[in-house]
Amino acid sequence: MTVVLATHNRGKAREFARLLDGAGFTVQTLADCGVTEEPEETGSTFLENALLKARAAMRATGLPALADDSGLCVDALDGAPGVYSARFAEPGRRKETLLRVMEGEVNRKARFVCAVALAYPDGRELTAEGVCEGEIARGERGANGFGYDPVFVPDGHEQAFSELGDDVKNKLSHRGRAWERLAAFIGKLQPAVPNDSRPRTHAAKRERE
Repeated sequence: MTVVLATHNRGKAREFARLLDGAGFTVQTLADCGVTEEPEETGSTFLENALLKARAAMRATGLPALADDSGLCVDALDGAPGVYSARFAEPGRRKETLLRVMEGEVNRKARFVCAVALAYPDGRELTAEGVCEGEIARGERGANGFGYDPVFVPDGHEQAFSELGDDVKNKLSHRGRAWERLAAFIGKLQPAVPNDSRPRTHAAKRERE
């Protein structure tokens, strides 16, 4: 089936495309579908935001839509930036701001959390969550990855996410783990897209992890 990735973030779209490779999906982005807007992330949890984005993309395109919401949760900051990870500081200064806030902090334990949601036009929904434990580095490392990847070192590794190859990162990452769990459920729901491609209005039937 064709699935729309509910994001304009190129790095995230590339990562999801790699995860979906071989899964039998034809992948399109919001830009491919001519959708220029994304809904405001008003949820208080990653899962609420993922569902909000998936539903909006599904309604806009009439196709099954896959969305995620993810962020970095730092123990020393009481779980911040959390759902506000993308708004923690102005664009281009988030990593720098985090490192400055964490300067001198001994407890550098942190985790990436990701919630994924797949919304079908007939109202069915699937959700799953994944977590990757690690710690905050003391400086930016590596040139690959995006977001907070250069300042996050996953447990069991000495390299930051931005220094690891895609294959290794996909196995370790919160997004990869969330997708693996979601994929286990997809076989339960055969793709169903109404012939007129218009969303249905009846109550959603959800299956959760």
